[in-house]
Amino acid sequence: MKKSLSSIIGGLAGAAALNLVHQAVKAFDHEAPRVDLVGEEALSKGLEKIKIDPPTGNALFTVTMAADLISNAAYFSLTGLAKKKHLIAVGAATGLAAGVGALALPKYMGLSDAPVTRTVKAKALTVGWYTLGGLVAGVVIKSLRDQN
Repeated sequence: MKKSLSSIIGGLAGAAALNLVHQAVKAFDHEAPRVDLVGEEALSKGLEKIKIDPPTGNALFTVTMAADLISNAAYFSLTGLAKKKHLIAVGAATGLAAGVGALALPKYMGLSDAPVTRTVKAKALTVGWYTLGGLVAGVVIKSLRDQN
């Protein structure tokens, strides 16, 4: 399998894992981080800046989830640039960096960081889930490349 295709598939798998865990846990744990709320705020403010009325309600959630999947897949696919023997470690590091960024960047972007920083548990889960996404990306990319 071509490196680019395995990277894209791995990136999509990592993004899907991240979002599935996030959505599943937030359904039963009111202390779970709410990265989706940060994403909705970012999307709304971004569209307003370019004079486009943002969607609301379920439409806002759906568009935010689509944008989140696409952006995380693109980011996690960068793991595929690593040498084959380092893919899993690079995936974990990529995810860890994304998790730390999810905690640190919102306030610098003019967004509320409360949905992800309100408790130590929310912070730890945010970083953990992004790390999981990166790990999944690395494992999938390595597995696909090992088949050759």
